[in-house]
Amino acid sequence: MHLDHVALATRDAGPALQTLVGELGAHIMSGGHGYGFRPMQVFLGDGESGMKIELLEPWDFEQNDFLDRFLTRHGEGPHHLTFKVQDLEATIERVRSLGYSPVGIELSDPIWREAFLNPKEAHGTVVQLAESNAPHGSPLEEYAAYCEHGPGGEPMWWPQDLVRAESSARLRRVVLRTPTLDATSDFYTTVLDGTVEASDEHSVSLVWPGGGRIRLEAHREPDPGIDRLEVEDPGPARILTVAGVRVVVTPQS
Repeated sequence: MHLDHVALATRDAGPALQTLVGELGAHIMSGGHGYGFRPMQVFLGDGESGMKIELLEPWDFEQNDFLDRFLTRHGEGPHHLTFKVQDLEATIERVRSLGYSPVGIELSDPIWREAFLNPKEAHGTVVQLAESNAPHGSPLEEYAAYCEHGPGGEPMWWPQDLVRAESSARLRRVVLRTPTLDATSDFYTTVLDGTVEASDEHSVSLVWPGGGRIRLEAHREPDPGIDRLEVEDPGPARILTVAGVRVVVTPQS
């Protein structure tokens, strides 16, 4: 299992792209049209490290209005975290054996199979478990394929005239807040196979194969979920907003 991407919901991906691509030097790796939404995945990093961000924009939502309803209820912001697995059916059975109840199970599509854990069970953030037939595995392998072949997916609905920043920032990690640090850490290690890199009484840092990283931080407020994205960039320290999510940028060491 590896952490594949963090997904952000937005009515208009244009401003987010201007920041991610134009200011932070992200690479648009793939996109297309879905039922009720159109996704786009960008990579913030290089061949050695980095993570993916998925932007979700409503599209033809008469077929499926889940994203439109989400944005109406919550506004722009974090939508889910996606973890890819090699055998989704086996993963579902293992997750059930641990006392969790996956929902939205879809196993009929050989290209993309998925299931979800709702925020109440997943400590504040929707978790998507997915199995893909893509030849590349981790985001770093996908980035290598992008460098060789260019972006994938059809149609390429995003603006083609975006001017990319000369230097590439790196998405270091996704930071989540939780009022129950021990229980949340147990979920991300036991259910989602994260490995603890560092921990103290206030935080736990986790890593997955392929470079995905999450930091869990203890918060008193009972409002768990994604708090911010942490990015390293050649430029000055600053705080940005991308699709309703706070992005804390620090200079690269």
